[in-house]
Amino acid sequence: MTETLLTTARQVILDEAKALEVLCDGLDERFEQAVQMILDATGRVIVSGIGKSGHIGHKIAATLASTGTPAYFVHPAEASHGDLGMLSKGDVVLAISNSGEAPELANLLAFTRRFGIPLIGLSSKPESTLMKEADVHLLIPSLGEACGYGIVPSISTTLTLAMGDALAIALMKYRDFRPENFRDFHPGGKLGARLSKVSDLMHSGEDLPLVPADTNMSDVLLEMSQKGFGVAGVTGSDNALLGIITDGDLRRHMDGLLTRKASDVMTEDPTTISPESLAEEAVAIMDQRTITCLFVVDPERDQTARGLIKIHDCLRVGLG
Repeated sequence: MTETLLTTARQVILDEAKALEVLCDGLDERFEQAVQMILDATGRVIVSGIGKSGHIGHKIAATLASTGTPAYFVHPAEASHGDLGMLSKGDVVLAISNSGEAPELANLLAFTRRFGIPLIGLSSKPESTLMKEADVHLLIPSLGEACGYGIVPSISTTLTLAMGDALAIALMKYRDFRPENFRDFHPGGKLGARLSKVSDLMHSGEDLPLVPADTNMSDVLLEMSQKGFGVAGVTGSDNALLGIITDGDLRRHMDGLLTRKASDVMTEDPTTISPESLAEEAVAIMDQRTITCLFVVDPERDQTARGLIKIHDCLRVGLG
């Protein structure tokens, strides 16, 4: 029985994979037209669909919104009961229906035609009502469903989802939407942590343990003790970071330590990182060098000390 189940599962995945290849080969200038229509819009992309198409539509709208294309989902049945008021001039509607004949979409389609709102149709039936009304047609190849009976949306929903992803990522690439932009829309969870910048996690301002190069070591020890990081940054007259003093430096200069200046004890040219770097990069550097903290310097301002990031700060948000 196990082998039969695995055979069925593998066949479903193979059928959907083959269908995706057909979808890929069939993309043409209509895809470019749809992307351009969205780029030209001054409003939002309104995604709508019923049933399984609606579920896929929710995901497409969420992907668009999280990658720099303002979008939201409008349920076609709710649209007929007041939610049409969410649509306005400047919007673009992406209507999804495998058959292209979903009656729930009728009022939404009529509204777009009445008020001149651009309409992108996504369907597997080129002669359907949806596709006849649409300004741009995104055609999903009609290849049946993975169940073999044409009754379980599977291949059709996979292709629809892939088309939505293709739209979102094409728009993202065109707009040069970068990981740091993506993080603005994903501040929570593991993804948000991975996209955190050093500046999001670093200690700065009054918390920063900094001493001038000519500071007596007795005062350096006091600064290290008060700030509680086990390290102090040594700065020049222009606040540029010249070196750092760690517990290891203290042990190496124990003989006559209190008679020395910070510049006598410090390790010069320490490893640093930019505040705009991803926190993951800071973790990698600390792991590689077997250290627990990094000073953050501004490379555009003569290596000015801006902050301090500790490995524990990164671990706390789920990195490492």
